[in-house]
Amino acid sequence: MKVYVSGDAAAVALGADEVAAQITAALRPRSITVVRPGSRGYLPAEPLVEVETPTGRVAYGPIFEEDVPSLLPVLLEAGPHPRRLGRLEEHPFFVGQRRLTFARVGIIDPRSWSDYRDHGGLEGLTRARALAPSEIIARINNSGLRGRGGAGFPAGLKWKTAAEAPGARKFIVCNADEGDSGTFADRMLMEGDPFLLIEGMVIAALAVGATRGYIYLRSEYPLAIATITTALATARSEGLLSASFDIELRIGAGAYVCGEETALLESIEGKRGVVRAKPPLPAHQGLFGCPTVVNNVLTLAAVPHILASGPEVYAGFGMGRSRGTMPIQLAGNLRHTGLYEVPFGLTLGQLVDEVGGGSLSGRPIRAVQVGGPLGAYFPRALFDTPFDYEAFTAKKGLIGHGGVVAFDDTVDLAAQARFAMEFCAVESCGKCTPCRIGSTRGVEVIDRIRGDQDRAANLVVLKDLCETLRFGSLCALGGFVPYPVESALQHFPEDFQRAPQAAGPGHLPGRSQR
Repeated sequence: MKVYVSGDAAAVALGADEVAAQITAALRPRSITVVRPGSRGYLPAEPLVEVETPTGRVAYGPIFEEDVPSLLPVLLEAGPHPRRLGRLEEHPFFVGQRRLTFARVGIIDPRSWSDYRDHGGLEGLTRARALAPSEIIARINNSGLRGRGGAGFPAGLKWKTAAEAPGARKFIVCNADEGDSGTFADRMLMEGDPFLLIEGMVIAALAVGATRGYIYLRSEYPLAIATITTALATARSEGLLSASFDIELRIGAGAYVCGEETALLESIEGKRGVVRAKPPLPAHQGLFGCPTVVNNVLTLAAVPHILASGPEVYAGFGMGRSRGTMPIQLAGNLRHTGLYEVPFGLTLGQLVDEVGGGSLSGRPIRAVQVGGPLGAYFPRALFDTPFDYEAFTAKKGLIGHGGVVAFDDTVDLAAQARFAMEFCAVESCGKCTPCRIGSTRGVEVIDRIRGDQDRAANLVVLKDLCETLRFGSLCALGGFVPYPVESALQHFPEDFQRAPQAAGPGHLPGRSQR
């Protein structure tokens, strides 16, 4: 018999370690195992406790340290308790999901090799080993898999380019530098199913002929670092990694610009994280001047399922050119927050009102930002937009990494626009003038607008700055700043016509109240 206590960073931050320690001490005489899986993804239930029964797991949550004494008498009988959630598969937050990438997260012990294999792990790699490299790439192409890191570039095309590029050394680089506000899918997967990511990288290496891989992970994720480090050691001892293809973990210092693939490569090489001009593309000349595939965690983690089940199964989900599923991360002012994996096509309104349950504050949802701190702000008038790359592009937005952050009607969108400019000024690598200088001037211009200093003329200057950033920046950091600024101007112009709201307790004057 097993009891599962979430070991995810979000649960640990809420006291899950203390809950697990109490339960372990109480159940030790009964020889009952306490397992620390990743998160199931429903954050209001964290820390989550599940008990194994003959008919499936029964969940309780949130369970804090002070709740354990009342939980223990009913836990082994899966009895009634004020925090009893029942079988999570039947919970409204999970019923509508279709988990492919996150099928094992929260279910297995992430450090257990046997657990991974017993739940279907390595099936994709086994099938890949029976194929020629070109056949692997063809399956990825046929699946319709696109990069889940933001640009949505076809993964198979990137692999094909690297495979055909001349060079004795080739690399697979996993971009795990998850820096967008309201996103946590990469962290959840690395903490909950790390062998899946490793398996995806090994399959990619077979496809392009790579001899070494790197996982670039930011230092703010200590639990993910520890879990991946343990998983890599286990993968070597089990023969999944070897001298012919090994993976090294590199820890970044948290610079947002290192989420851009060329700045990331510079950082791995031991240099300052500065964006490279393109061309050449990394697939031609990337890490150490060699052909390199750079994909993010969710892209590589989707690969084993595609190989195991067949590309047509994966392509059977989604809409238009957006195939498969997307792990959407619901955050901000919502009643139900967490990870929701679903095929592309659900509307923004369905995600916010039905899945997210509306605002936690009880006030009307006024705006939703999708795609991180440089994503566009969508008003309720655009909530009929389906979650699809092309649909969002048509509405001057972007999906990015799948983060959805909701704001109620107390939000000041002029302050949010200022935050975007300020964020870019702070995080810019400094290489190109539009990003480095334009964002700094943008903060000053918005301050003048909000201070009613020649407002009409400064609005013209702000729009001109956005054009300069969009077309003059070397990378998407500066190039995407216009999304939040212009969407705020277009959909919420009234916020730029009034004085700044007074900052609440704990907020710095002039800073975004996120």
